[in-house]
Amino acid sequence: MSLKKIDALMIQKMFLSGAKALEAKKDYINELNVFPVPDGDTGTNMTLTIMAAAKEVSSLTNPTMEELGKSISSGSLRGARGNSGVIMSQVFRGFIKSIKGNEELDVTILGNAVQHAADTAYKAVMKPKEGTILTVVKAGAQKALDIITNEDTDDIIKFCDDVMESMEEALLMTPELLPVLKQAGVVDSGGEGLMTFLRGAIDALNGRVSDFIITVGGSSKVIKASTTASQEEVDIKFGYCTEFIIMIERNADVVEAQLKEYLQKIGDCVVVVADDDIVKVHVHTNDPGLAIQKALTYGSLTSMKIDNMREEHHEKVIRDSEKQADEVQAERKEDGFIVVSAGEGLSEIFKDFNVDYIIEGGQTMNPSTEDMLEAIDKVNAENIYILPNNGNIILAAEQAKTLTEDKNIVIIPTKNIPQGIAALINYIPGNSVEDNTENMTSEMLNIKSGQVTYAVRDTNMDGKDIKQGDFMGLTDKTIVSVAGTVNDAALELIDSMIDEDSELVSLYYGEELSEEEAEKLADDIMEKHEDVEVEIQYGGQPVYSYFISVE
Repeated sequence: MSLKKIDALMIQKMFLSGAKALEAKKDYINELNVFPVPDGDTGTNMTLTIMAAAKEVSSLTNPTMEELGKSISSGSLRGARGNSGVIMSQVFRGFIKSIKGNEELDVTILGNAVQHAADTAYKAVMKPKEGTILTVVKAGAQKALDIITNEDTDDIIKFCDDVMESMEEALLMTPELLPVLKQAGVVDSGGEGLMTFLRGAIDALNGRVSDFIITVGGSSKVIKASTTASQEEVDIKFGYCTEFIIMIERNADVVEAQLKEYLQKIGDCVVVVADDDIVKVHVHTNDPGLAIQKALTYGSLTSMKIDNMREEHHEKVIRDSEKQADEVQAERKEDGFIVVSAGEGLSEIFKDFNVDYIIEGGQTMNPSTEDMLEAIDKVNAENIYILPNNGNIILAAEQAKTLTEDKNIVIIPTKNIPQGIAALINYIPGNSVEDNTENMTSEMLNIKSGQVTYAVRDTNMDGKDIKQGDFMGLTDKTIVSVAGTVNDAALELIDSMIDEDSELVSLYYGEELSEEEAEKLADDIMEKHEDVEVEIQYGGQPVYSYFISVE
């Protein structure tokens, strides 16, 4: 099979096929997480990123390359979650920008686009690290350049196969570039995620895929300014209430019967009523685009309305926070704050600092760029400080900053909750943005921070034999302690953090622990370290038994 050019329709099929392939293997990609902690979410982040774009792409009928490119680039950019998701969105952005103005793509155009995709991804990361998804992208770019420069071929199939082969080889080499991958016996999870997407896309190019229907579930919701989603929201099976009127061009009764049968396959609460030359339609579905595409085969549409029912329920849950945000909107103030929180108690702590908007996410569900943009829109301030409180959220915050034009966004690069609290403590009202940024950033680095969680698999790392179910104490993702009980792991971790200058240990205990367990740990700390005070606060965070700071 030989193919010299591909059009927008083929790119659409390839993109949707790649998205479905990635969604199908997201759990496997999650399991490639190097550290044996329960928040390995690379596959989830990349899938949510790609599905944000896939929703838009799947709604297009016979798209132009410009329409398709806009949906891919904008959808993935705003839906990007986690470092891997942000980098992947930049890969798409660079590719789409390079092919702009072409309705058909040949080998030369594709080769240049692959190079531009790699360049754009590298520029998005302040300190690019080899042995990651970036290495895999670069290998594809180098091979693409070699093909269009030195090889006499116009066969797109061969071009894609050769580029993919180079990228697969680079993926297999990632453990040689990152010792931590080799120690864990895995390839880079972000690189595997990208290759999973591309394998699915190439399957479509070769005609091995026929199902391009995208179904997006409701599990990607990140709770903003609230602590829990309502059960009512969780139980909504089909999230979009879709209504429209068809100006039909054929027998109304036939249209009514056929459309009702189709809509019942993609949703519920179906109402289809025919009256002379119009048909009124109501359906709850997860993909309004499918309902609209089907309806367009019967005639033109009018009175279209699509409501996100999950969002409506969600807005009920966060009514108080929205009310507070509306009050803030009344008058633009000088400085505002957005923080990412990971638990009910932690959110209350941040509220005590008069934080304007809390995005609840963090360890197991990284907020997207779109979540950041929504928060920025809600805070009416000239300068908005964003505290990601997680190293895997900083890139999404930076991306939101580049998309904001009417406010000055300042990213304080907090990598954990204790750093976020320390940064807020050291904000001084009335100081300049430059002074506050320098002070908050420098002071957050003066505290030592750690966390305790459990192992999800057997491994050997940092010189320690770890069994599934063991508790681990970590500092900056270096495993310091391993023990059979949570407090033993925490105490050994804290012992390693305390020195002669230490005065205060702060314990933020998680949702699975009791106050009595935290008090027992505090007593043990003070018994071993008489000159140190211990402060206990309820964090309510999932996954991590303790967040700990020493200062």
